Amino acid sequence: MLMGFGENCSISFSREEIMDIKLLRIHGAGWIGVTSVATMLMIFTYLIGRTALFFIAPYAWYEKIVAALLLLAEFFILIHGFGYFLNILHVSTHSATEKDVQVRDLPMPQTYPPVAIIVSSYKEPLNVVRDTLTCFYNLTYPNKHLYFLDDTRYDTAWDTPENMAEYRSQIDQLCQDIGIHLFRRKWRGAKAGMINDFLDFVDGNVRDDFYFHPFGPMKKTEKEKYIIVFDADMNPFPDFVEPLVAIMENQPRLAFIQTPQYYSNFEFNRVARASGLQQAIFYEYICEGKSLQDAMFCCGTNVMFRREALDAVGGFDESSVTEDFATSLKFHVAGWSSQYLNRVCTFGMGPEDLGGYFKQQFRWALGTVGLFRTIIGDFIRDTSILSAMKWWEYFLSGSHYFVGWVFMIMVYCPILYLFGDVPSYFARPEIYFLLFVPYMVLSLSMFVSTMHQRRYSLMELGQGILLNAICFPIFMKASLLGILGVKGTFGITPKGQSRALPLWGLWPQLTSAFLCFSALVWGAHRLYFEREPVGAIVMNMLWCTYHFIILSMTLYFNHPQEDS
Repeated sequence: MLMGFGENCSISFSREEIMDIKLLRIHGAGWIGVTSVATMLMIFTYLIGRTALFFIAPYAWYEKIVAALLLLAEFFILIHGFGYFLNILHVSTHSATEKDVQVRDLPMPQTYPPVAIIVSSYKEPLNVVRDTLTCFYNLTYPNKHLYFLDDTRYDTAWDTPENMAEYRSQIDQLCQDIGIHLFRRKWRGAKAGMINDFLDFVDGNVRDDFYFHPFGPMKKTEKEKYIIVFDADMNPFPDFVEPLVAIMENQPRLAFIQTPQYYSNFEFNRVARASGLQQAIFYEYICEGKSLQDAMFCCGTNVMFRREALDAVGGFDESSVTEDFATSLKFHVAGWSSQYLNRVCTFGMGPEDLGGYFKQQFRWALGTVGLFRTIIGDFIRDTSILSAMKWWEYFLSGSHYFVGWVFMIMVYCPILYLFGDVPSYFARPEIYFLLFVPYMVLSLSMFVSTMHQRRYSLMELGQGILLNAICFPIFMKASLLGILGVKGTFGITPKGQSRALPLWGLWPQLTSAFLCFSALVWGAHRLYFEREPVGAIVMNMLWCTYHFIILSMTLYFNHPQEDS
């Protein structure tokens, strides 16, 4: 039996169960392809009808502004929805036989070139580091070189001098006991800077601020050909390396192979469970579709890089807090390829409270939107550097975190209608719903049925969607700073804690929930006394109810720990 490591993990899986859970076979690929096309056509039909209703509606100028914001928000949702269903179409039309072989009969390398397996750690808990380094030691690849990159800042007062010295000594002892090389340097550039400095060191470019402790075996006859990067809480299965090396050896222009990350601390923690399920939505059809278009980007952990490709693009991009995404763009612009292998071969720890989750999402959003500026600039300067499908995928990925603004508009438009009679939601409700209902039924059915084939239930998917929705203020702030060019600083996601945030720290979500409820009550009042227009009032009340339920889940997730 294989187990996810970590003190919070008590779920075990057999290798056969793992392969079955993540098997890339899609049953009924024909109907999925047809339904995907039908859904995308319905999206275009809805957009055309919705736009026409906007222009023919007799709005006042201030009403036109609100209606325009709503229309833009719907355009955002529908375009990203189109991208999702297009990925499903790509995956469904790809050879099912090829995907089965990719997972069940992964190749083994004919030779075993040297591989550097590294983790960059910043003040990570010792028990987390111990689990990861133990997994490193147990990897079965014969020509592996193990490195722990301690990026903890001992030059700043993050604790008492005694505790800092004790932590450093314990890290030294842990690496020595397990047999892992230890590397430190003067802090700069966060994770990207640390890995770049390490690569300089192994190339022989030694600086005065480099500190290396050879606690592991030093029998190296050649430079490592590949680099595998893990986060400090990621625990790989013993056979993680071999199939990735075999794939890399057969594709000399492949810069990196990304594998999924799944959280093991989900059994009794609501936030970890929901964030893991949110990740699952991304790591299924979205990543597979991107990979089929050679547009998969690196996710920062559980990934193998070709050292030659890293050298060719000047190492990791240190200008972004999402150095993985930024470096992926550099690879693709330089003509390198990427691949995604949808195989569960690593388990890690997800954020265990809203504070940790918000911190993680803020960093991802800030870096991604910041890179979106670069994507737009590169596109304007030279559209030929990437294919049309690569540009499409990068535009979708780079703009994703504007979803916070979209959600806010969707929440407040029905509130404005019920309180202020600003008719932003409907010009002619009967025509609107002739377009909206078919689109909603078709897209939701398609999403649920395809994810069900990957063994995810509607209730599970709903948890990830709800957690993502209540993060809208974080996305709004991060996307605003990102588009303004604010770089931000790198920070780790806290682990081993499940703390409730004070309610004042959740005021955007709770205030919005209160306004939704108030608008719902006022809508009932209008129905009783005004009675007209019944259709618009009722449907806006339904939207307020829907958003109130979503926002109320903030209180549910703010108490993440469940009874064992």
